[in-house]
Amino acid sequence: MRKIRFILILLLTGCVGMPENVTPVGNFNIERYLGKWYEIARLDHSFERGLNSVSAEYSLRPDGGVRVVNRGFSMKERQWKEVEGRAYFVRGRNEGFLKVSFFGPFYGSYIILDLDQENYSYALVCGPDKSYLWLLARAPRLDAKVTERLVKKAAALGFATERLIFVGHNNGS
Repeated sequence: MRKIRFILILLLTGCVGMPENVTPVGNFNIERYLGKWYEIARLDHSFERGLNSVSAEYSLRPDGGVRVVNRGFSMKERQWKEVEGRAYFVRGRNEGFLKVSFFGPFYGSYIILDLDQENYSYALVCGPDKSYLWLLARAPRLDAKVTERLVKKAAALGFATERLIFVGHNNGS
């Protein structure tokens, strides 16, 4: 019975771990993070494969969490894909460490490991392990020097940055 309970707890809590050597940003302000972000680069995953013009929109939920709407254009299907999820802080609202769910009770880590603290104009985000990485910006393009710095930081932390996919933002054309 204990074994079954343990497995159920693992399944219900999902994967809210943190990769080795990764530290979430502090002095985080969710109100400044809200709004639209454009995906500049990502490591490939099946749920985003073949999408371009990818963006994420964050807004507050009535329950204190964050509404997440991810959107991208499928070149193969010639149509927009959209999914809505919810996110909650793991350890406190002043730390860039959230858990996000798009599928029922299953959560995954959303860790902001670098952030433009002054303007909230770019963010480097990872998931529960080093196979998940996103470079986000408030505009469809990001300064090359900033991009290079963030990619170098991710590489130094052990992410496979040579596999990054740089996302086009041409509205599906």
